[in-house]
Amino acid sequence: MAAGQLIIGAAGLLTGVRAIWSGTAPKAEQTLYFANHTSHGDFVLLWATLPPDLRARTRPVAGQDYWEASKLRHFIGHDVFNALMIRRDGTGEGGNPVDQMKAALDGGDSLIMFPEGTRNTGDDVLLPLKSGLFHLARACPRVRLVPVWIENLKRVLPKGVLVPIPLACTVRFGAPLALAEGEDKASFLARARAAMLDLRPEYDRVDPNGRDGAGAAP
Repeated sequence: MAAGQLIIGAAGLLTGVRAIWSGTAPKAEQTLYFANHTSHGDFVLLWATLPPDLRARTRPVAGQDYWEASKLRHFIGHDVFNALMIRRDGTGEGGNPVDQMKAALDGGDSLIMFPEGTRNTGDDVLLPLKSGLFHLARACPRVRLVPVWIENLKRVLPKGVLVPIPLACTVRFGAPLALAEGEDKASFLARARAAMLDLRPEYDRVDPNGRDGAGAAP
């Protein structure tokens, strides 16, 4: 779609985004990409760095309250990205989010999800992961689970800033994970979180407070 190409072009001009496939290669296999989440533009960058044939079959999981708050956002979310809209108000309307994602995967889609469950606008390197990733890994064992680290977008679009700061962004794709036989939720989520953190560039591993970034969040 022309609007999609326009958004991809704008993302490239603003961020110079590039993809690094360090633990896997782009494959025409059904995949659940799970990434850190610091900006509303995260899924745009991840989606833009996929090869066109994979992009066409990959849907971002998006917060319905945000992406249906205006006509423009509704158009971008529904018509450009074909996003899977998830209600986050706790009313239960629209169904269980994990069930919605499982249904999309069962239907053959690939998905982009952010297992922190919300944008990380604080100082923690990565928020604790929600249990949805574990439940999807158990329910959809044939789907590739690829960790992703989106670098620098938080600095390009810090909260409250309207004009992006020109910095280069990188989307790093790691080695796929699989739920081991008998592995419990806590162990799997710890592995998934470590896989995401291991994708950070070296300069981003130094905590200004002298802590190891990997232990900055519980």
